[in-house]
Amino acid sequence: MAAEPRPVALAVHVVPMRRRHLRGVLRIEAQVYTRPWSASLFLSELGLRGSRVYVVARAGREVVGYAGLMFAVDEAHVTTIAVEPRWQRHQVATRLLLALAREAIERGATGLTLEVRKSNRGAQELYRRFGFEIAGLRKGYYAESNEDALVMWANRVDEPEYSGLLALIERSLADMDGRPAR
Repeated sequence: MAAEPRPVALAVHVVPMRRRHLRGVLRIEAQVYTRPWSASLFLSELGLRGSRVYVVARAGREVVGYAGLMFAVDEAHVTTIAVEPRWQRHQVATRLLLALAREAIERGATGLTLEVRKSNRGAQELYRRFGFEIAGLRKGYYAESNEDALVMWANRVDEPEYSGLLALIERSLADMDGRPAR
C-alpha cells in the first residue's frame, strides 16, 4: 500500500465556514470520527449565527480542517475541531483554535470550555498550550466507545494575560512558516 502523500507547503487560511465548504468538512468528518455529524446538523449549526461560529482552514482551495464554537452567556464551548489526517501535525488545529479563541473574546466570553477524549494526548497538549486545564471528567461521554471525556476550561480569557498568550502563539506560527498566522 502506498503511503499517503504529504501536504504541499501551502499557506493555510482560516475563514468563516459557508455551505460551499460542507463537502470538504463532511469528507474530513467521515475520516476522523466514528459517528460523524450529518450535513443537516452542520447546516442547522450554521443557521444559528447569533450563538455559533464555525470556521474552516483552507490550503489553496482544499478544506483541511474546521472548528466550531457555541456561546452561552459569557462562556464559549468548542463544539468540534478536526483536521484532515494528512494535515495533522502541521499547526492547522492551532490556527483553528486561535481563530475560535479570538472570536470568543470579541463576543465577550470570559471562559472557554471543551470536552476531549481521555486518550487523546495530542489534543490535550494543544489545549494546554491555550491555557486550558482539566476541570472534570464525563464518564462514558463518547457513546460509540464508552470512553470518558476530560472537561477542560480556559478561564479569564477576557484579560490581557490571555491576549498575550494568544499573541505568543500567533508569533510562534509566524516564526514556523515565515508569514503571519492567518
